[in-house]
Amino acid sequence: MARQFSWEGFAFGFGPRGWRAGRGRRRQWFEAGDMKYVILKLLRDKPRHGYEVMKELEERMHGCYSPSPGTVYPTLQWLEDEGLVVGREVEGKKVYEITDTGRAFLETHKDVVEEIFERVSETVERTVGGSMVEVNRALGQLVKAVYRTGWKAETDDARKRVAEVLTKATVEIEGLATAGRT
Repeated sequence: MARQFSWEGFAFGFGPRGWRAGRGRRRQWFEAGDMKYVILKLLRDKPRHGYEVMKELEERMHGCYSPSPGTVYPTLQWLEDEGLVVGREVEGKKVYEITDTGRAFLETHKDVVEEIFERVSETVERTVGGSMVEVNRALGQLVKAVYRTGWKAETDDARKRVAEVLTKATVEIEGLATAGRT
C-alpha cells in the first residue's frame, strides 16, 4: 500500500488551516461560527470581495492562516441571506458591504468579536512571535522548487547538488540566528 504524500509534514505544526496542539491533534484558528463575526468585522472596515477578505485575514494572521474559498464564500452567502451584508456587482466582482443590520449584529455581539480577535492574536504571537508572512511564503516557494527540481532532475548528481545548496542555505540561515545574539 502506497503512502500518500502530504505537505503538512513541512508545516512544523503550523499551517494554513490550523496549529497542532500535541501529537497529531490539530486545533483550528477559529471555532465553529467564528468566521461570520470575523468577516463582518472586516466588512465594517470597508467593502470587499471574497478574495480581499481572504487576503486581509492572511495578513492579519501574519501568514499563519489563509482561509479557503470553501470557508469564506459560504459564510459571505450566509451573511447576505441573513441581511447582514449586501453583495453588489462592481467591475465584474461581487463586493460585499455590511448593512445597518450587520452593524447592529456586531454591536450586540461585541464581546464575542473581541474575544475571537484577542484569542487568535495571542495564539499568533505565541506561535510565531510576530510577522512570518514573508518567511512562510518563501519557505513554501522553496519546498515547491526543491521537489519540482528533484523530481525533474535526470541524474542523481543533480539531486545531490540540490541537497548541497540546501545544506549551505541551512548553515547561512542558522548563522543569522547566531549573529542576532551578538
